[in-house]
Amino acid sequence: MLRRLLKLRGLSLIACSALVLLQTPVRAELTIEFSGAGANRIPLAVADFGGEPGISRALTSVVRGDLERSGLFRLIDTGSSALTETSSPAYGDWKNRGADALTAGSISASGDGRQEARFRLYDINKQTVLGGAAFVTSTPMLRAAGHRIADAIYEKLIGEPGIFSTRIAYVVKNGTNRYELHIADADGQNAQAALKSKEPIISPVWSPDGGRLAYVSFENKKPVIYVHSLASGQRIVVANFKGSNSAPAWSPDGRRLAVVLSKEGGSQIFMVNADGSGVQRLTTANGINTEPFFSPDGQSIYFTSDRGGSPQIYRSGVNGGDAQRVSFEGSYNVSPRISPDGKSMAFISRRESGFRLAVMDLDSKQVQILTDSNKDESPTFAPNGRMILIATEIGGRGVLSAVSTDGRIKQRLSISAGDVREPAWGPFTK
Repeated sequence: MLRRLLKLRGLSLIACSALVLLQTPVRAELTIEFSGAGANRIPLAVADFGGEPGISRALTSVVRGDLERSGLFRLIDTGSSALTETSSPAYGDWKNRGADALTAGSISASGDGRQEARFRLYDINKQTVLGGAAFVTSTPMLRAAGHRIADAIYEKLIGEPGIFSTRIAYVVKNGTNRYELHIADADGQNAQAALKSKEPIISPVWSPDGGRLAYVSFENKKPVIYVHSLASGQRIVVANFKGSNSAPAWSPDGRRLAVVLSKEGGSQIFMVNADGSGVQRLTTANGINTEPFFSPDGQSIYFTSDRGGSPQIYRSGVNGGDAQRVSFEGSYNVSPRISPDGKSMAFISRRESGFRLAVMDLDSKQVQILTDSNKDESPTFAPNGRMILIATEIGGRGVLSAVSTDGRIKQRLSISAGDVREPAWGPFTK
């Protein structure tokens, strides 16, 4: 892993690339393999939505797929009959089927060329309505409406925001010199290419508002940090100093980035405004200081350093000062990522000659290894903190893997042709 940090985040020579900014769909979408489940799954029935059969079936499929992949629900067979939000559910019958909750809904034309998707959620045991909503949508945005419905159901039954409407970014490598930065729904569908290049793209990271991506591109014969607006496709150079420019990390307010520069010798962490101005050095210790990540309150930065002889994780204030070591278990710990609630830290730890995803409770310092793979890297938390997405390698090919923070629920996301690397889970957006 340290070799990889040196190679990718400290590399300073690479051939020139051809670059294209796109907003076009990508045919090669991620496929998800799901395994595991939560300790206490909620028995949930999602009845077929009413409306035009083709459209309603597609909407129902998205809602069911999202909730099933969460691993927190046990879906009850509903048969083939549609049940709309205006129907009166036969509570006794659904209870006999084993359901604790029931969702029913419909999709219909709204009169202005668009459609309206509605749903209601019922508590079968209490025989009451738990909630419901209506979403204006269109055929191209049908999946988005399904994700929003699944989010609403998830939040009502689990008590925390759902992540089905969020997006992920990742890099796909095809062949020897084709790299694409993709953005997709959290279920791997609706993939789009934000960037195509003949040279490597690494370290994508979402701005807190979800409107921009910072990343490192090697198109100019060296690693350069860009900030890319997803709405306009425009981008600006944030760091293009002598030597290496790498490992961007957004501050929680979206105004600054922590970056790793070698312009003053070695790999040191600097702070820079999101427009590239106001560069200030943060770390001063010799050796490699890299992979910065802000705490959710914006007051601390966690980072990887070999200042003690082996790669370990440290924490310092955003204005510098003495750094405190955070990781102690094991001789090789890198890539710190702090959970959205600030209570835990995901990182990569070398165990039994393999690099595996670990999570640490920051109060107790207790560490749990979550995977049994050997080449994990690039951890990224889902915005509700329940899942962690990583890049790993299966059968010599790069894939993405998601695992719940308790290790019970696992997903694998892959593309039939190409390596998938460098994941970044986007934030909640309005």
